[in-house]
Amino acid sequence: MKHLLTSTIGALVLATGVAAQDIAIVTPYLAQPGAQALIEGFETRAAEKGWEVNTIDTAGDVAAVISRMEDAVTQNVDAIVIHIDPLQVTPGLQAAADAGIPVIGLGAGNDPLLVTNVTTNGYAMAAETAVYVADRIGGSGNIVMFVFDPFPPVQIRGVVADAIFGNHPDINVIDRVTPDVQDGGIADSRAKMEAILAANPEPGSIAAVWAAWDQPALGALQAIEAAGREGEGIVITGIDANPQARDAIAAGGNFEASIAQDFQAIGFKTADVLEETLNGNAPGVPSIYVPTQFVTKANAAN
Repeated sequence: MKHLLTSTIGALVLATGVAAQDIAIVTPYLAQPGAQALIEGFETRAAEKGWEVNTIDTAGDVAAVISRMEDAVTQNVDAIVIHIDPLQVTPGLQAAADAGIPVIGLGAGNDPLLVTNVTTNGYAMAAETAVYVADRIGGSGNIVMFVFDPFPPVQIRGVVADAIFGNHPDINVIDRVTPDVQDGGIADSRAKMEAILAANPEPGSIAAVWAAWDQPALGALQAIEAAGREGEGIVITGIDANPQARDAIAAGGNFEASIAQDFQAIGFKTADVLEETLNGNAPGVPSIYVPTQFVTKANAAN
């Protein structure tokens, strides 16, 4: 259905000579810095193409994403871009498919009803940070993990990290935390880390914190510093390398490493792939990956 849909759209565009003008972006995660950067990248490239972009944030309400997608279909937009697990919005995807409107994932997940998903390789990012943690603590110690299973690009990071830590018999994951992300995730992650520190008061009782993205890592860092336990050598890693995380890493404290996703490049690439799709050249692959960079104190300021 996906290939028939995109081929039909492309044929119509070529026949009329009209470029896509009206694009809807829908996400419940605009409070997250990563989502903001992804969408800003797309909007920048779209502006260069002369497109009109309507960005819709449902503020954590996943069900509302479906309604907003259906609204976009009713408004007869040229295309829809989503930043959410596509499996959670199947009715919206189906409504778009029935109307002949292509939907592309912007750092989302995979689904047969998507043209493709432009993102970074979450498996590789999680493996790199988890291996870093395991090496730094000498393959032994208690670890706290911050995960978010409702969103596939983040969920797969936790799966990979679980596998790596599970391969070390002397590493023990003492807590697997899913923070509330409605305010961005830092405050709730700090509160949950404070409770974990209180339950494990002995120096050395926590060796590391592995976070599937930077906001929980920053919250954990705040909790550790507020508890006066930064001198215990608790290793913290995140993923995204947002500006606040880079500053913390550059400071040389507990937050030691993250992975820089080139959010602007992902946004640019998504817009370019969408343009190709509307011109009859859909990519024909479920995922398109944009390169990343490992960030430590040595290059955090770059």
